[in-house]
Amino acid sequence: MSHIFHPYTSFSTIQNDELPNITRGEGIYLYDDKGNRFVDVVSSWWACALGHNHPVVVKAIKEQADILQHSITGGMTHPNVIKLAENLSLLMPSPDRHVVFASDGASSVEAALKIAVQYWHNIGRSEKKYLIGMDQGYHGDSLGALGVGFVDTFHEPYSQIITNIAKLPFPSPTDNDPHGFEPSRSIIIEHASVLAAVILEPLCLGSAGMKMYSPGYLQQLAECCKEHDVLLIIDEIAMGFGRTGKRFAHNHANIDPDLVCVGKALTAGYMPLSACIVKDKIYNTFSNLGEKDCTFYHGNTYAGHPIGSAAALAALSIYESEKTIEKTSEKALLIKELMGPIEQLTCVKETRFLGMIGVVELHPEYSDDMPIIKRKLRESGYLFRPLGTVLYLMPPLITTNEELTEIINALIDCLKEHLNSN
Repeated sequence: MSHIFHPYTSFSTIQNDELPNITRGEGIYLYDDKGNRFVDVVSSWWACALGHNHPVVVKAIKEQADILQHSITGGMTHPNVIKLAENLSLLMPSPDRHVVFASDGASSVEAALKIAVQYWHNIGRSEKKYLIGMDQGYHGDSLGALGVGFVDTFHEPYSQIITNIAKLPFPSPTDNDPHGFEPSRSIIIEHASVLAAVILEPLCLGSAGMKMYSPGYLQQLAECCKEHDVLLIIDEIAMGFGRTGKRFAHNHANIDPDLVCVGKALTAGYMPLSACIVKDKIYNTFSNLGEKDCTFYHGNTYAGHPIGSAAALAALSIYESEKTIEKTSEKALLIKELMGPIEQLTCVKETRFLGMIGVVELHPEYSDDMPIIKRKLRESGYLFRPLGTVLYLMPPLITTNEELTEIINALIDCLKEHLNSN
């Protein structure tokens, strides 16, 4: 047994199963030290949008490593980070923005939360200091992120040290409330006088089991936040850069968030790098030129890392040159079509779809079968990571139609064979 403290991995998995020792990647495939080939069905925790070993990204990393390996963004810049900040700003609905960089999703979220609170402090409204997110939302595992995104299954040991004034309920549409927003509206209005910001994952709560809601909810939320003077933070770390069929998930709702967090696919998963993209109306209050010092005293050693920035610039260029987003929309239709027969299996409670995300939720009574299903799929050459009784496809965006067909057929065959489902 190795000395690794594995995150999100039960002891029974380590003790009773042989963990793959991955030695290389190529395209949508990972290879272990025994020569076994696996399809990376979950894009290595939703990050590797361009698969593995993309020559353009690898070349950019190698070339940058020969020039400049590390430089901080605290009072300094370098060409890559200047260009990357500009590019990210121009991708937003309104481009007048500044970008604070970080190293991973949680650190990007931490920056966003602190910026939101300090913004109100900067303009003399320190009472607006509270932050809320959606029930069972996920924004990282740091304590600040847990305060606005608490998945009970994962985070119960920390419940005594996490406090919040409220949570937005997951939308439950009705005839009178087709997007299920009205309960959230009531909560925002109730706390608006002390509320700094609302944060949520757009359209899909990933770690809660890929729970999906409508763009209409997001649109109403943005309008409500604007009306009641509350900042809106959109966490695009998992959904950004084409996963949903548009560049960002919030584009489906045609909204203009105050702060947007990105990561994972920002570098196609090749380097640790994330960012929080901030409207200038907020950024401009962080000045020390007035009566008080409003400097943002928050940072990250690897924020805007030169090699990470090079990888990000390469990834962004590929998304455009290879028309990745346009192709994602086409593949989304194929995924939904191919997964149609799954709905007929007796073990299946529900299927859900959003861009290149396909979700199969089994009935609760099959929870004990999930480790077996996961192992059987891996033995067939497919790396899944179920969430409870939820099996989901979130493969690299470069996955071909033929490869998608093989993945989905393998999943159907496995469910039929090992759950005796028909």
